[in-house]
Amino acid sequence: MRSHESIHADLAAGRTTVESVVTECLASIERQRSLNAFLSVFHEEAVSQARAVDKKVSAGTAGPLAGMVVSIKDVICVKGHRATCGSKILENFVAPYDATVVARLKDADAVIVGKCNMDEFAMGSSTENSAFGRVHLPQDVSRIPGGSSGGSAVSVRAGMATTSLGTDTGGSIRQPAAFTGVVGLKPTYGRVSRYGLIAFASSFDSIGPFGSTVHDVASVLQVIAGKDPNDATSSDVPVPDYRMAMTGNVKGLRIGLPKEYYGDGLDPHVRKAVEVQVEKLRKQGAVISEVSLPHTEYTIAAYYILATAEASSNLARYDGARYGFRSKNAGNLTDMYVASRSEGFGAEVKRRIM
Repeated sequence: MRSHESIHADLAAGRTTVESVVTECLASIERQRSLNAFLSVFHEEAVSQARAVDKKVSAGTAGPLAGMVVSIKDVICVKGHRATCGSKILENFVAPYDATVVARLKDADAVIVGKCNMDEFAMGSSTENSAFGRVHLPQDVSRIPGGSSGGSAVSVRAGMATTSLGTDTGGSIRQPAAFTGVVGLKPTYGRVSRYGLIAFASSFDSIGPFGSTVHDVASVLQVIAGKDPNDATSSDVPVPDYRMAMTGNVKGLRIGLPKEYYGDGLDPHVRKAVEVQVEKLRKQGAVISEVSLPHTEYTIAAYYILATAEASSNLARYDGARYGFRSKNAGNLTDMYVASRSEGFGAEVKRRIM
C-alpha cells in the first residue's frame, strides 16, 4: 500500500507523475483480477484524467487530491458507468449523473479508477452476497474481507487504489477495514452528502473513505464533507480542518470505553489488542473512563427492524417496469413484477425485504 501523502510529496519533487501512479494501479488491478475486487475498471478514462491532472501539476494549479487514485463502491453513481449495487436487477443500469462525493473528488483532481464489488445492495458482512461472485482477502484468499464494502477495502489493501469510497449502514466500512488491515471511517450521519448513493436504509446509510493511512482518510473526508443542496439531510455545520487536527497529541483527550462492549462474545485476542492500545493512549496523557451504554443489547434487534423496513420501501422501485432487470417469464403486469424481483434479487436481499 502506498499512501497519497507520499505520492503527493513525490509529485511536488518531480519524482513521479499522476499518469505513472494511475498506470501502476491499473496494472495492479489486472494482476489481481482473481481477488474480484472490481466490477468495472475505467482504463482509458483514468489515464486521460491523469494526464489532465499532470498538466495542472506542471502549471501549479492542481487540486489537493492530485495523485490520488480512488475506487468507488458500486452503489455510488459515477456518470456514464454502470451502478449495479452488486445485483442482477441493476446489472446494466448506467448512472446518468455523478454523486456529489464523486463530483467533489473530481474537482479536487482525484482520479477515479473503477467501481468495486460489494454485497448486493450493501446487505451483508462478507462480500459473498454479490451477484458477480465473492471478493477474496489479499492476505489469504480462503478468507473473507468483510463487507459489505469488501471490494473497496481490498482495492486499497492490495494497492489497486490509494483510497476508496465505501458505504456504512451497520458496519460496512468499519468491519472490512478491520478485516483487511486498512483505515476506514464512517462519518457522522449527515456529514457527507448521500446524493447519488443508491439507498439501502436511508436513515442509516453513510458514505465514507478507506485509505492506507489516517492522513489519507482525513484528506478525502476534507473534500467530500459539507452541506449539499441536493441532500436535505446533509449537515450545514462548518467542516473543520481534519488534517490540521492530526497533531499526534492526545494529552487531555477524554475517551470512553463502554463496559457493555466487553461481553461474553469478545475474542480474548481482540480484548488484549484493545487493552494494549488503551494503555498506550493512557501513557500519552489521554483520560480513559469506563462508560455505560445500557441499550447495547437491543441494538442489533433494533437495527434489523428499522433497516429492513427501510430497505423494503427503498427496493420497491425495482419492479421491472422503469429500469433495471425485466423478466421475460411473465404474461401480465403482476407476473412481471413478481418474476422480475424473484429472478433479479439474490437470497440475502429477499430475506431482508421479506
